[in-house]
Amino acid sequence: MERKIPDPPALGSNLHRERRRQQLSLDALAAASGVSKAMLSQIEADKVNPTIATMWKIAHALNIDFETLLRGEGKRSKRFEVNRRENITSIAAESGAVFEVLSPVNMAEDLELYRLKLAPGCVHRSLAHSPGTEEFLTVLSGSIRVKAGGNEAELRTGDFILFESDVEHEIGNPGELPAEVSMVVRFAAQTGMGKK
Repeated sequence: MERKIPDPPALGSNLHRERRRQQLSLDALAAASGVSKAMLSQIEADKVNPTIATMWKIAHALNIDFETLLRGEGKRSKRFEVNRRENITSIAAESGAVFEVLSPVNMAEDLELYRLKLAPGCVHRSLAHSPGTEEFLTVLSGSIRVKAGGNEAELRTGDFILFESDVEHEIGNPGELPAEVSMVVRFAAQTGMGKK
């Protein structure tokens, strides 16, 4: 008896269906996955046979099981993403402030999480972010001074502050000891132009 070879998975239509279900444009999926818009378009049109690595990137960006792209079925996997300390990026600003980027890159300009370190006397100044942007700071150690627009406050270990950062603002360390701060930057839904 001749064995029937199964048809290849309908990757293109499965990808198109899932992308539309999540209301994502090709541009948005390209930015989230690191796969070019042109490649995504060719995959959806069944004009190319993508590598497993490429499909894994796409599935990860869509937050679905890899099998869902192959079979076009299955349930959406719950997000469970770990960023190990050795993979955390540190950015030293000209001011001397050090930002450890805790959030994954696909959250950029949406919700960004940082650990901020300020040496004594260090002041980090920022231009206004996009309209509606807010920052949430918790002082983990030391003391800081925050200025935003015409407002100013000094905070010590354990203190919390939230402020609208769509104005010029600064965070400084007026103390004699290093300061460490947990920082969350939340951008307004309709915009995504501000950056640290």
